[in-house]
Amino acid sequence: MKTSNDFLTTLNDVFALFGAIEAKRMFGGYGLYHQGVMFGLVSGNELFLKTDDESAQTFIEQGLLPFEYSRDGGRVQLSYYAAPEVIFDDSEEAKEWAERAYEAALRSSSATRGK
Repeated sequence: MKTSNDFLTTLNDVFALFGAIEAKRMFGGYGLYHQGVMFGLVSGNELFLKTDDESAQTFIEQGLLPFEYSRDGGRVQLSYYAAPEVIFDDSEEAKEWAERAYEAALRSSSATRGK
């Protein structure tokens, strides 16, 4: 499924309280960036937010599913989970979930730099 520019434009509105975001094409989808840090990804018209060990449980408790794709006959799961639907109707919730994802991305980035 191809991502529509309308969906990406909508995300600018969804995350208006969070701040400026930028979408960059990658692997058939888009990475979502805030201040140069990737905090989300878009596949088709579905948004996934970055998680880590500290934040993933919040997504799991909401029944949100991880981003997965097929590779070499198996499934690969990334540290991104589906965004909750509430963020599309509640800008405060959108800001909170975006901040959670951004903080996870920063922690992941720091851990990678420390290796």
